[in-house]
Amino acid sequence: MQILSALVSVVGGLAVSFLIYLGLNFVVQKTNRKWEARLLPYVFIGPVLVLIAAFLVYPAVRTFYLSFFNATGLAFIGFDNYTSLFGSGDFLNVLLNNLLWILIVPASAVAIGLLVAVFADKVGPTREKIFKSTIFLPMAISFVAAATIWRFVYTYNPPGQPQVGLLNAIVTGVTNGDPVPWLTVDTAKLNSILLMIVVIWLNAGFAMVLLSAAIKGVPEETIEASRIDGANERQTFFQVIVPQISTTIVAVFITILIGVMKIFDIVYAMTGGAYGTSVLGMEFINQLFSFGNPGKAAAVVTVLMVAVIPVIYYQVRSYRRQETLR
Repeated sequence: MQILSALVSVVGGLAVSFLIYLGLNFVVQKTNRKWEARLLPYVFIGPVLVLIAAFLVYPAVRTFYLSFFNATGLAFIGFDNYTSLFGSGDFLNVLLNNLLWILIVPASAVAIGLLVAVFADKVGPTREKIFKSTIFLPMAISFVAAATIWRFVYTYNPPGQPQVGLLNAIVTGVTNGDPVPWLTVDTAKLNSILLMIVVIWLNAGFAMVLLSAAIKGVPEETIEASRIDGANERQTFFQVIVPQISTTIVAVFITILIGVMKIFDIVYAMTGGAYGTSVLGMEFINQLFSFGNPGKAAAVVTVLMVAVIPVIYYQVRSYRRQETLR
C-alpha cells in the first residue's frame, strides 16, 4: 500500500509539473514579445520548482514538524525528542561515529584518488587506461554488494576452525596469531574504521577520474616554467599543479563528504549498526522501524539535515566563486 501511494505521488507530481509547463507555455504564447521574454524562463523553471517543493521542501518541513510529536504523532511534546536523543550515550556515540566518518573518509578518498591520478599520468597511455579502469571498477558495484564482498574479507571463525576470511587467513597463516573478530572489536573504533575502508575503496576511483582530468587540464607551460626555475617534482606538484586544481579537489571532497554524512548502506549490510558502529542514517531506521517512534526518527533526520546545510552552503558559494573567476 505504501509503495502504491509513493508511486501515485511520483506520477501525480510529474503530471502536475507537465500541466504547469503546458499552461505557462500557453500563457507566454498569448503575450507580446516584451512579456514573452520575461515569462519564458519560468516556463522551464516552473515545473522544476513544483517538483522541488513537492519532493524536497515539503518532506523536509513535514519531517521537522513531526520531530516535535510523540511516537503516535498525535501529542505535541516540544523538544523532548531532541533532549532524549542528546541525553543518550548511545546517540552521542552515533554522533562521534559520524564525525569520524566525516574526518577520515573524504580526506582519505581524495588523497588516494589524487595519488593514483598523479602516478597513472606518468605510466604511459596504454597502462594508464588499464590502471585507471582497475581503480575505477568498484564504482560499478553497489554499496550492498561491496559490503557483502568485504564481509568475506573480515569474516571471523573461532580459533581451530578454518579461516575463510582473507584478513584472518593472513593473521593466522602468516603471523600464527589468533583470528580477530574484526567487525565486533570496538576498541579505538577499529570496526568503524574497517567499515570506512569499504567506502574509501568505493570512492577512490571517483576521485581519481575527476582529479586526473583536472591534472591533464593544467597548462604545460606553467609546469615547464617551474622546472626551468629549478623546482623539483614535489615542488612542481604542490606549488604549481595543486593550486590550479584546488577547485576540483574541493568539489570532489564536498561531494564525498555529503555522501558520507548520510551513509547507511554499508553499516546496515555489514553490522546493522551493532557493536558501536551505528551512524545517523542507521539510527533513523532503528527509531522508525525497530522502536516504532516516528517522532524521534524525524528528530534524527532533522539533526542530519542541519548538519548537511552548512556543507551545501559552502559548496554553492564555492561554485559561485569559481564561476566569477571564469
